[in-house]
Amino acid sequence: MAPPVGYQGGMYLLRVALPDRPGSLGSVATALGHAQADINAVEIVEKGDGFVIDDFMLSIPADVRPDQLVTACSALPGVEVLWVSFYPENWGLHADLDVLDAMTEQPHLAEVLLVDAAPSTFHCSWALLVDRDHGMVLHRSALAPIGTQVPLGVFGDLAVPHVAELPAGWHDGWGEAAIAVAPCRTSRSIVIGRPGPEFRKAEAHRLRHLALMAGEHEPAV
Repeated sequence: MAPPVGYQGGMYLLRVALPDRPGSLGSVATALGHAQADINAVEIVEKGDGFVIDDFMLSIPADVRPDQLVTACSALPGVEVLWVSFYPENWGLHADLDVLDAMTEQPHLAEVLLVDAAPSTFHCSWALLVDRDHGMVLHRSALAPIGTQVPLGVFGDLAVPHVAELPAGWHDGWGEAAIAVAPCRTSRSIVIGRPGPEFRKAEAHRLRHLALMAGEHEPAV
């Protein structure tokens, strides 16, 4: 999600790969501070062999450009910026728990609630609830593809959890997209998408877990 034309300042999502060793996170935080970024939250997206991928939710003043954040981080040894984007949504570290609480309170609406919460929970742009048996979109988040002819076939096997990248033009007027698919316990699946970055394995696992929990009760739609 690119910032509006001419826009500077505001809230940004920065995804960074850094060495998994003491002091690395502090070094990145210090570098961002020197770039005048105010860190609102940090979340570990994935841990691998010797590396960690973290998401930083940042506020920057109007006279700071996003590329200054990239420059500040890239100057650190072993640190790589994977993604930076304007992020207009409110976001918190307890997103999964908030969704689970909402689904528990209204179990018959659990799948719908997960779709509506997906953009903020998974830092994505849109989400769909799909009926696999009938090839229908049952519910969509605010910025999801609209219309009766959403080409569900491009998402792959909706009964199997997976991630994929879609080329530009996969739907009329839409550019490239990274997607993650997770089946519920019903004949329904959740599809989430964004322009980038690609969904990590840990993100896909979280989506699968929530989708399975959402499908434990009789749905309302």
